[in-house]
Amino acid sequence: MTRKRRRLWILVACGLGLGSATALTLSAFSDSLVFFVSPSDLAKDAPNGRTVRLGGLVEQGTVVRSGGPGKPVATFRVTDGANSVKVTYAGILPDLFREGQGVVTLGTLQSDGTFRASEVLAKHDETYMPKEVAEALKKSGHWNPDAGPPPPASTWNTLAGAKQPGS
Repeated sequence: MTRKRRRLWILVACGLGLGSATALTLSAFSDSLVFFVSPSDLAKDAPNGRTVRLGGLVEQGTVVRSGGPGKPVATFRVTDGANSVKVTYAGILPDLFREGQGVVTLGTLQSDGTFRASEVLAKHDETYMPKEVAEALKKSGHWNPDAGPPPPASTWNTLAGAKQPGS
């Protein structure tokens, strides 16, 4: 075997090794990627079976707690002002969780339109608003940044035109 041919085989072997490593890395990332969606995005394109992060505000008057001390269950609605989604969560809710506050839930959309959360994260202060929720408010016409700050979180479920799919 000549020197050129041996170099070619080494380059081909290195290329195959690099390609395999890249393919394995990308497949590992695709399994762990979790996308953020708003209730409006979920209503348009429901990713059945795929784990997503649903973000928005907890609607006033929708939190229902049930279950025993061993496994509490909470049911509530998350809204972005235009649409809302019913969420069920089995577990202890964060201390900052309350109606009218921002929340991000990790879970999957069920076939009946209910979002089953495996994790619930509550916002950390009064001024926090996820970027995606602010963009959804702008897109739906409920907030114009030139006219001032966004509407307070406690009024989101009373915004005109709020639809509630699955209720």
